[in-house]
Amino acid sequence: MNTQTMTCKVIMTPNPQCCTPQTAVQDVAQMMKSVDAGSIPVVESESNRRIVGIVTDRDLALKVVSEGRDPNTTRVQDVMSADVVTCNERDSLESAMKSMSDYQIRRIPVVNDRKEIIGVIAQADVATRTEQPMQTAEVVEEISQSNGEI
Repeated sequence: MNTQTMTCKVIMTPNPQCCTPQTAVQDVAQMMKSVDAGSIPVVESESNRRIVGIVTDRDLALKVVSEGRDPNTTRVQDVMSADVVTCNERDSLESAMKSMSDYQIRRIPVVNDRKEIIGVIAQADVATRTEQPMQTAEVVEEISQSNGEI
């Protein structure tokens, strides 16, 4: 199967670890460590997995540590990005890879029609679950290019 016919649902890692806007950033940092991920999707609540944001290790470094905030009292809602690039479970992998490249993101949440998160596609998923190493390498290179930020 190639990236044009493979859907996001087929390649995604299902049921990603998520947090809510009220979660303490200390707890999110521990989640990141335990699942070895640089970002955690933010959902409305434990029972409603509609995605409302994403928090990254960079958010924690720049908006918590560098500003001297207390990680036990600072909430995810204060540091998360609300503009989340997602893909639908029925989208082609090629479409998801294009979004990852265009927005220079290493992981993209996969949502259903109700905008509930059902999975995540990471660079590693693309690299290990497709049979197109050249295209994968190109996408990884495009994602990794500097966008002017240090």
